[in-house]
Amino acid sequence: MTFVNTSYKTVYNLHSNFHANIIPKLKQKVNKKEKGNKIKKIDFKWTQKCDILTINKKGGLNMPYIEFKNVCKEYKMGEVKIKALENTNFQIEKGELVVIVGPSGAGKTTTLNILGGMDTATSGEVIVDGKQVTKLKNKELIKYRREDIGFVFQFYNLVQNLTAKENVELATQICKDSLNPEEVIEKVGLRERMNNFPSQLSGGEQQRVAIARAIAKNPKLLLCDEPTGALDYKTGKQILKLLQDTARKENMTVLIITHNTAIAPMADKVIHFKNGTAESVEINERPQPIEEIEW
Repeated sequence: MTFVNTSYKTVYNLHSNFHANIIPKLKQKVNKKEKGNKIKKIDFKWTQKCDILTINKKGGLNMPYIEFKNVCKEYKMGEVKIKALENTNFQIEKGELVVIVGPSGAGKTTTLNILGGMDTATSGEVIVDGKQVTKLKNKELIKYRREDIGFVFQFYNLVQNLTAKENVELATQICKDSLNPEEVIEKVGLRERMNNFPSQLSGGEQQRVAIARAIAKNPKLLLCDEPTGALDYKTGKQILKLLQDTARKENMTVLIITHNTAIAPMADKVIHFKNGTAESVEINERPQPIEEIEW
């Protein structure tokens, strides 16, 4: 079991047999290292349901917002089985900016597709905000994708015969609690371009429209698959700043897949994938503004 103080991103590893006689020691350890953050009460029955505990800024306990538990994904090609994911485990907190890095074929996109409800796990559990995504039926998955998930793709996927504003409005019409399209477009810096068609926009502007379209749904998760892969250095930095600001200002949970390990310092958490599994998880105590990162 892992114990995390979310105020300071400090991780404590505990024995899996979590029981009452270690709580006094745990309190002393936390209170000594993180002054002012006290644990008042722990519900032992409740804690047995999760693999990670967190202390919020008020000293209370949280469950992880996202959990991958022993997730496996196999594809069959005739008699051949290909393992895209094998016993993948990680946790993410609400409002975190997470960067997933690793070589091609490591399982990054498969993980994002399963988390976004576009693919299903062969085995294991995927939990988002207390919802067991792995147990959702087809209609429930459609609703989950429609209302809870915002996607940002490498090649924008805009509707070419709709203006920037109409592309954003299209997404808001299929979900509940959507945001005002014009306000979102203004937030991404395209107020003067909202009536232009995609062919009249630069690559960076098209990606901003794609991000606005995803944010306008007011999703729980913003999933970005190589969002700067088709952009130049300067424009890519602008897009990463927009995503970083979205996580910070909107308290939105943002996941970014990338081959570029140089941008890892911008994230609250970095998950390293290799050979179809999350090989390691790194927590940045002081994430850097993207403006300070060079590559």
